[in-house]
Amino acid sequence: MKRPKWLIAIAIWRFIAASLLAIAIIAIAVFALPAAVEDGDTGPPLGWSMVIRWLLVFISLFVVAGIGLIKGKSWGRTLAMVTAISDLCWFPVGTTIGVLTLIYLFRPEVKEYFAAAQK
Repeated sequence: MKRPKWLIAIAIWRFIAASLLAIAIIAIAVFALPAAVEDGDTGPPLGWSMVIRWLLVFISLFVVAGIGLIKGKSWGRTLAMVTAISDLCWFPVGTTIGVLTLIYLFRPEVKEYFAAAQK
């Protein structure tokens, strides 16, 4: 079965989202952590280290979802739906893309593509 035409675009958005989160980690490392150390803290504040850990988790999920979509794996579709739900928090662009992604991944021809790819 032929790959649905917007599937690659969704996978690319997963990679773009992961890149944006990586930029957020870099910004924290460059701006927030040095300021905390200057204030006399001996290590990264607990709050920032938790934020960085969560961002790393989301980066991993986005990259794995993108790879799964490109390879036509059903777990990639499921993971892309989960990450699309997280996109809903990125108002307004992420919300729009998240809703459109969810609608597209629930279309019958997309479901059939992933079902056929598993056989």
